[in-house]
Amino acid sequence: MNANDSVQAAGLGGAFGDLSQRVIGCALAVSNTLGGGFLESVYENALAVELESRRIPFERQKALIVRYCSVEVGHFYADLVIDGRLLVELKALRQLTAEHEAQVMNYLRATDLRVGLLQSFGAPRLGVRRFVWGYQDDSTI
Repeated sequence: MNANDSVQAAGLGGAFGDLSQRVIGCALAVSNTLGGGFLESVYENALAVELESRRIPFERQKALIVRYCSVEVGHFYADLVIDGRLLVELKALRQLTAEHEAQVMNYLRATDLRVGLLQSFGAPRLGVRRFVWGYQDDSTI
């Protein structure tokens, strides 16, 4: 199964699937060039360079508000928000855990964002996991 197959299998093809694929392509370029072993901030900086070179709009360390019963109860900083639609959480770890996955799902649940990528640059091979919060089959995204 290639990246396109997994995007289609998730039911989010079209423009949104293309965006995910483009961002994963950027991360692969960074991973193939730098390899593993650097701090997360190095990979974030390199990914920003790659995104800019491909003219993919993004925001770094975007502050996002968490609300409970319409009251602001906290905030967090997403590593990257791509085109206002895709949350990207970066790690420089050899192995991702259930806690890292829960972090992405919580970020999605706390925002209006529906899709997130968890990318890990700590191993020799890039780790990528894609998450969808509140998938609706009739959505146009």
